[in-house]
Amino acid sequence: MEQQYDVVVVGGGAAGLSGALALSRARRSVLVVDDGAPRNAPAGHVHNYLGREGTPPGELLTAGRREAAGYGAEFLAGEATGARPVDDGFVVDLCNGSSVRGRRLLVTTGLVDELPDVPGVRELWGRDVLHCPYCHGWEVRDQPVGVLSTGPLGVHGALLWRQWSADVTLFQHTGPAPTDEEREQLSARGISVVPGEVAGLVTAGDRLSGVRLVSGQVVPRAALVVAPRFTARSGLLDALGLPAVDQEMAGHVFGSAVPSDPWGATAVPGVWVAGNVTDLRAQVISSAAAGLNTAAAINADLIAEDTRRAVADRAGQHGHGTAHRHACTAQDAAAWDERYLSSPSVWSGRPNAALVAEVADLPPGRALDLGSGEGGDAVWLASRGWRVTGVDWSPTALQRAAVHAAEAGVGDRVEWVTADLTTWTPPAGAFDLIAAAFLHPTAAERAALLARLASALAPGGALVWVGHDYTEERAVWGADRFADVDDVVADLPGDWEVLVAEQRPREARGHEGGAPPLVDVVVRARRR
Repeated sequence: MEQQYDVVVVGGGAAGLSGALALSRARRSVLVVDDGAPRNAPAGHVHNYLGREGTPPGELLTAGRREAAGYGAEFLAGEATGARPVDDGFVVDLCNGSSVRGRRLLVTTGLVDELPDVPGVRELWGRDVLHCPYCHGWEVRDQPVGVLSTGPLGVHGALLWRQWSADVTLFQHTGPAPTDEEREQLSARGISVVPGEVAGLVTAGDRLSGVRLVSGQVVPRAALVVAPRFTARSGLLDALGLPAVDQEMAGHVFGSAVPSDPWGATAVPGVWVAGNVTDLRAQVISSAAAGLNTAAAINADLIAEDTRRAVADRAGQHGHGTAHRHACTAQDAAAWDERYLSSPSVWSGRPNAALVAEVADLPPGRALDLGSGEGGDAVWLASRGWRVTGVDWSPTALQRAAVHAAEAGVGDRVEWVTADLTTWTPPAGAFDLIAAAFLHPTAAERAALLARLASALAPGGALVWVGHDYTEERAVWGADRFADVDDVVADLPGDWEVLVAEQRPREARGHEGGAPPLVDVVVRARRR
């Protein structure tokens, strides 16, 4: 449906462009979506960027786009309005109504500076109203500097800016009054304190000339330092279940950021972040460095996925297939979790067609879904009125299943249990339905599992067993794992009424877009 890229980068600032450049040089297909609203647009120059000191922000970004485009990166001007996980990656919706796909998503949308509500501050922001001494201190050195206190770090700010000017005034405004110790420190450094709230700024031409108090007094100043609230631009990430988290210093919330590991990986596999959206302190040069580091991690992640696919394809060419990965053996639990971690989604999210067909006429009750994976079957059952217990041995899969259930509005109807089905025993007589799809235990494991399931069903309860019936896999791996209809029926313990026992053909879309015919083993039985 949508054009496919290895990586879609949302945000075309220093972090996004640096990531796009590194990924393009790694021969990845990259699209950068940028709304053209960089945070540092009001600033005249970029500072502390080795080799590019004093470069205008727009000039630096233009050079970065040109360099990334030279290696094949593509650019789209506009806003990304939404994103959602799909098979093999993510769909990113665009403001023009179109959408694109990316196997991985790198979000570098930065932050918004929420300025104090003081008349004149916004108009002079980035020129005479400043916040970072390392970005702007040299430019206002030895000039009269005011520091607007709006929280517990006001005194700290005044002492910090004293490094660049001997004429610093702390405006108490809405911040706390300095303690006796802080007053001694300020006095020792020659910093005056002006009590009372600030009413607005006074300008001469288009430059700051003074700070007006509510009393009417005007204190001459050439620069005013304020402390914005740094709010991550995380709307796109909110939709993916990655909300920004408040950041505190000295007990004061000064902003929000989206958590990530040191490489930029978020809690949602396949979604990465870099720059100010995850690091509020990052300047232009450190955002660019973060973009490079995260790009290297993304490329490594893609290489691992490409390698897994190549191995699976090679195994399929040799008649081994991939169905044996469904085997219910304890030593595969870690491998399954790794598989889920390697991709934003492994399954389609749709319920198993055989389960839907066999359960549609049953009255809802208590259901046990074995091998829940990312929750397609459990969520469908819950939406039909069932109260569901979903069991899987992958914590990552169940975390996604819980998100799926919450998004479907049935999160309160599903309980998730992390367990190894070769040993886990469900409570006796607790369920009216047990669904087991594509578990593929060994013959011995299957018999033991079915015995435990029989005890867990209430009288009259139904068991729906669905498995692959791969002829080639049975030949290679043995019928021990890939049971046919007779095998499953023969393993049912006790007194059962077998309602359905058949081979059922279906179509399944492959990685390359084909639709190979498959045959499933479907058994539906009722406990007498």
